[in-house]
Amino acid sequence: MIKAEDTTGAGYAGLDVPATTGVRPELAEDIALAMAGSLNLRRSVLQLLDGVRPEVADWAVVALAGPQGAGLQLFGGSDVTAELTVSRRRVAGTALGRVLTTGLRELLHVAAGVEDGLSALIPHSALRQEAASLRPADVLAIGLTARGATLGALIMVRGQGRGFGPDDIEQAERIAARASLALDSARLYEQRGEIASALHDSLVPPPLPDVPGAVLAARYRPAAEQLDIGGDFYDVFRAGEDWLIALGDVCGKGVNAAVLTGRARQSLRTAAHFEREPGALLSALSSVFHNDTSERFITLLCLRVRAEEAGDLVVEVASAGHAPPLLVRADGQVEAVEAEGAVLGVVGDAQYDATTVRLGPADQLVLYTDGVEEARGASGFYGDERLVELLGRLAGAAPDVVCAAVEQDVVEHLDGRSHDDIAVVSVGCARTTG
Repeated sequence: MIKAEDTTGAGYAGLDVPATTGVRPELAEDIALAMAGSLNLRRSVLQLLDGVRPEVADWAVVALAGPQGAGLQLFGGSDVTAELTVSRRRVAGTALGRVLTTGLRELLHVAAGVEDGLSALIPHSALRQEAASLRPADVLAIGLTARGATLGALIMVRGQGRGFGPDDIEQAERIAARASLALDSARLYEQRGEIASALHDSLVPPPLPDVPGAVLAARYRPAAEQLDIGGDFYDVFRAGEDWLIALGDVCGKGVNAAVLTGRARQSLRTAAHFEREPGALLSALSSVFHNDTSERFITLLCLRVRAEEAGDLVVEVASAGHAPPLLVRADGQVEAVEAEGAVLGVVGDAQYDATTVRLGPADQLVLYTDGVEEARGASGFYGDERLVELLGRLAGAAPDVVCAAVEQDVVEHLDGRSHDDIAVVSVGCARTTG
């Protein structure tokens, strides 16, 4: 026979169930303290299962509801480390479904010999077989509710002679209430960690693609090195038959600046669906950011790269308030490309002119952010002159060698001092013969 208790506890009428079985009053506090020691959701669940067995229950499972459309996770059973997943549809209309919907409790008294009575509160066949060994049994499910939402249920089984009395249920509800807050905190921490990881992955500099006829390299060193993200950014992507290269700098550093760099990168990629000329692209972005309320300014270099049949690279360069690229010729001559314009967003209808540069064998353009020239060491700022001198000595070297050497020279100049975000990008011609 199966008997379901109503929410008032009147279902105990006529049953030989003790009023209490001696569960320690301080157990709820002990379990809550143990769970508070971790913000890992799975570890918190294990702490709860370890805490209720065997003093409160002979067997226990924690059921946690995932996001909308996700399955129901079941933790515990005979092996407290076990984890199973079932469809939410499987519990629809059952006693467990009511617990997950209302947050209230359900109590079933399952007699010996009943084959399927446990299915109302235990939705997995393997777990039901484990619980069946305890029949006749009481099965108690209590909603795990915190901050106004039911995140799951604590399902406990007591075998013959250990039914759940009114005092036991009251104590189990205290345990569930305290545990719910710890589980919800761990769940929120885990979800925020997943969100932060997804945002981080979307904000870190992307891998460089293979651009036909060109050789690319980049180095990036954020001010907050433990974050791997900051206010400097670069991006290389295809736009029709052309390739676009962007290097920018958002005022500030850290997460807030990185979020704005993500917006700038996405805005540029979106605008490139309609326009590929660097000056026109910067004009479009300036209009977009003119109404921005972040009070942070953005400087940006935009390059369009095309390989000619002869093998030279033709590069169009436009600048929005950013230091112009340095053109490093194979013979060691270094000069700044003539490119200038207003910082993005300062003027709503800003116009930007583009300069065309031709790169032959061993020529390259080196783009950098102000974290390079403004790196402050014992002798003062690193400066443009030091950079030009270094690049002259590196003439003819591969772009990856050049970027690595610039980063290393700046780091040595800093000598352990704090610094702004540092980004260096080099684009060279892949042709090796005339």
